[in-house]
Amino acid sequence: MDTLHIKAPAKPAVSPWVIAATVMLATFMEVLDTSVANVALPHIAGNLSSSVDEATWVLTAYLVANAIVLPLSGWFSTLFGRKRFYMACVAIFTISSLLCGIAPSLGLLIVFRILQGLGGGALQPISQAILFESFPREKQGMAMAFYGMGVVVAPVIGPTLGGWITDNYSWRWIFLINIPIGILSVMLTTLLIFDPPHLVRKTFANGLRLDYIGLGLLSLGLAFLEILLDEGQRNDWFGSNLIVTAAVIAAVCLVSVVVWELRQTQPVVDFRILKNRNFALSAVTMYAVGFTLYGSTAILPIFLQTILGYTALLSGLVLSPGGIAMMVGMALVGRLLGKFEARWLIIFGLVVAAVGLFQMAHFNLEVDFATAMWSRTIQALGMAFLFVPINTSAFSTVSRERLGYATGLMNLFRNIGGSGGIAMVNTILARREQFHQQVLVSHLTPLDSSYADALRNTASAIAAQGASAADAATQAQGILYGMVQKNAAMLAVVDTFWILALIFLAMIPLVFLLKKTAPQKGSMVME
Repeated sequence: MDTLHIKAPAKPAVSPWVIAATVMLATFMEVLDTSVANVALPHIAGNLSSSVDEATWVLTAYLVANAIVLPLSGWFSTLFGRKRFYMACVAIFTISSLLCGIAPSLGLLIVFRILQGLGGGALQPISQAILFESFPREKQGMAMAFYGMGVVVAPVIGPTLGGWITDNYSWRWIFLINIPIGILSVMLTTLLIFDPPHLVRKTFANGLRLDYIGLGLLSLGLAFLEILLDEGQRNDWFGSNLIVTAAVIAAVCLVSVVVWELRQTQPVVDFRILKNRNFALSAVTMYAVGFTLYGSTAILPIFLQTILGYTALLSGLVLSPGGIAMMVGMALVGRLLGKFEARWLIIFGLVVAAVGLFQMAHFNLEVDFATAMWSRTIQALGMAFLFVPINTSAFSTVSRERLGYATGLMNLFRNIGGSGGIAMVNTILARREQFHQQVLVSHLTPLDSSYADALRNTASAIAAQGASAADAATQAQGILYGMVQKNAAMLAVVDTFWILALIFLAMIPLVFLLKKTAPQKGSMVME
């Protein structure tokens, strides 16, 4: 089969760090959009005359489209050329952001979010591939650390930024702010980024074949998997025919696509990469990182705002130092990769992140701002020691020709892990709150002396303010029941943090199975 070798034009003398900043621009914008719309859903629903449940499809549609494109980025790069495909993705993302910002109805907004997800899905894996191509091996750790700052910090600041924009301006601006960033990204990419000489481009005219069956199975499987994860708790999981149907279709399609693609000479997704032990183990570890990162990021604002009564801004201030800790930690980890094996850094990160989560598992209704902030900061610092070493360990044994497929699969594992983490957190919170409430309510009987005393004292305090005895008794029961609900919610949050911490510790034995990788010797200084 004939192929076309992409001849790279003469490259100007550009620092690779300028290239890193260029690809970071669009990637940060895309990752931010996975979470920035969350807090704006009530405003979107009200403005477009729909319910909040209907408006959640604004999130789901984006995640589904994003997940479908992620593993296909390597194939499309082969067809169009990496630079050309990357620029097209940025352009699609930018144009669809404009359309989202001016959408007159919820239906059209969902359609435009699908386009936005299709454009943004490939930005992360292609950015990683460009970074690995642009830096010598001894500086790839620092390069991935710089890249990781945007990918990991963006979901942290997304809800806070989205809330601030929505409160002070309009929900439409959470999409419209992407336009100047997208235009700048296209311009810089045109001037600074080039396809490497070894990249082989194949075209349909030269024998490239589109695997329609594989593409269809993958798209259906990932679409129904996202629907299963996003809608499961809302529809009582397998008590709903919709969720059962989605689970069956997702399982059949995803198993079938793996079997099918392994038998193809030109697969749209190269699952053979998973035969590489380091890559496969790193992918599973990255799934767990996405699971706990997105899960904990979702639960902490809920705890702070709905249980402790924090404002959106104050809740964001609890999370923000964690973002700073991630940035500092990733810069440090880029240097440490030159001295230590990647797997030791991963283990250190898992332990530190688990310590932060265990501290959160000791929260109570009296927890102060500083304790909440420092617990989150410790967890975030541990996360900083995971992202870069995991990617370094995964890609160090992958050939350059398969790098595009590998980065796509790695990002897919992280994103699906994130969706699974959010789904699990919502489910645990709902189920454990119900359990604790049943246990606590069982004590609300006249036979329980503590409850009887509390009821009598509360009723007396209300009666002292002028209420009748009957009204005082009724109000006292309501107050005590509200306290039960609040304590049940608190205990459910604690249970969830315990589970997330144990997941991190459970990943440590898996890391020992990774092959030893020599530290990246050489200068690790940004130039």
